[in-house]
Amino acid sequence: MVLTPSFPPRGFRRRHMLFVALAAAGAALPGGAPSQETKPAEPAERHWPMSDVPGSNPIIRDRFTADVAPLTVGNRLYLFAGHDEAKGRQGYTMNEWVAYSTTDMKHWRDHGVIMRPSQFRWAAGEAWAAQMVQKNGKFYFYVTVEHDRTHPGKAIGVAVGDTPLGPFRDARGSALIQDNKATWRQWSDIDPTVFTDDDGTSWLAWGNSNFFIAKLKPNMIELDGEPREVKIPYFVEGPWLHKRNGLYYLTYASIDEPAQRNERISYATATSIQGPWTYRGELTGEATNSFTIHAGIEKFRGNWYFFYHDGTLKRDEQGNQFRRAASVEHLLYNPDGTIRPIVQTREGVTVPPSKRGTPTVSTGR
Repeated sequence: MVLTPSFPPRGFRRRHMLFVALAAAGAALPGGAPSQETKPAEPAERHWPMSDVPGSNPIIRDRFTADVAPLTVGNRLYLFAGHDEAKGRQGYTMNEWVAYSTTDMKHWRDHGVIMRPSQFRWAAGEAWAAQMVQKNGKFYFYVTVEHDRTHPGKAIGVAVGDTPLGPFRDARGSALIQDNKATWRQWSDIDPTVFTDDDGTSWLAWGNSNFFIAKLKPNMIELDGEPREVKIPYFVEGPWLHKRNGLYYLTYASIDEPAQRNERISYATATSIQGPWTYRGELTGEATNSFTIHAGIEKFRGNWYFFYHDGTLKRDEQGNQFRRAASVEHLLYNPDGTIRPIVQTREGVTVPPSKRGTPTVSTGR
């Protein structure tokens, strides 16, 4: 498919024209989710040997992880991510999604691989950004993959399981969202986020360069009406929706050309999930050693957290934009509902919110 994006930010093509084909033959069974009869004992929660203080950034250090998506289930917070497997600066190599969990935001349990793109028979590979949600007693995993040769381009699929760790199966047998050559732009269909409102209605949002939102049917695997494109200032990709005190928040990766080289996180607010959205400015700056920065927001045990990735992890070699690592910071709100600017730190959540002070990051343009 050859289409021209309406807003191609600097570095956009550098990120998205690099592919590595999935070569995991025989990967149709969900990793890390064996049957009850064969399931091994859960690994112990621990902090990583390279970490001076439990909870400091990066929070995951046993492998490179990107596009982190949190979900609270009871007294445990789960973190889902794509596994960055690139060697050096070869480009994105992402063949599986992995999961971790915590009960204290300091010690993390590694649950291993929960799913691979090969479990979608219609997909050609690439485990890009995904989000797990819980509804109707089930767990739905919305993922970005590469469609097969019958419909080249990115697509969004949905899997379903009985637990946040699976096992998962393709819930549809086909893509939920796929590029519409007649009306949509190249790379339109990536980075799904799902939000369920207080009335039980669920919404799917996604996009790159163009932001789309659509209502989901109660079965969570079909759209309830046509997608709607919404114009959001400086929107690039990676949307995330959440709600607090009756106010809706849309967080996303942004680039304001020509001043920026890499993505930052901006946000907008609305009194309705369908808008209109009011742009509130930048929430945090560029990620270290990474063109991308992908936000996930979750409330856990009374506190709000901001998850993201950067290229600071050192394993066999220094991390970079293709070898990213999960990090987290406290998310704090002002009395008027706006979000306080976030400063990316190595200390992470080891510093209590009350001792953060007032950051001086710009929130406007």
